[in-house]
Amino acid sequence: MALYEHMLIARQDISAQAVDALATHLKTIIENEGGKVEKQEYWGLRTLAYRIKKNRKGHYVLLNLNAPANAIAELERQLKINEDVLRFITVRVEAFEQSNSSRKREEARRPREDAAPEAEGAAV
Repeated sequence: MALYEHMLIARQDISAQAVDALATHLKTIIENEGGKVEKQEYWGLRTLAYRIKKNRKGHYVLLNLNAPANAIAELERQLKINEDVLRFITVRVEAFEQSNSSRKREEARRPREDAAPEAEGAAV
């Protein structure tokens, strides 16, 4: 099975719970075809660079998938039918990259190693 990153943008009119339900539906599609969703990230309601189908904002969702090609074909077929999805893209990757939001959370948790204590610099 191959690794894929899948990003979708849903309409701004639907709630965050409806977007989560949509992502859960996509997860069941992948699992029924023999694949696995490694990670699901909801990026929130964000402003679009240009209007898409009369929408200025959209709910962004990122899925990291480990699935066969037929599962991806079925996923994309279902997304083409769904009216709540504005755009989607699926890209095959060699390894999953850690997303910016996860990276920022990790950096905030651990203290910076290169920062010297202030008391030592003032004593000189």
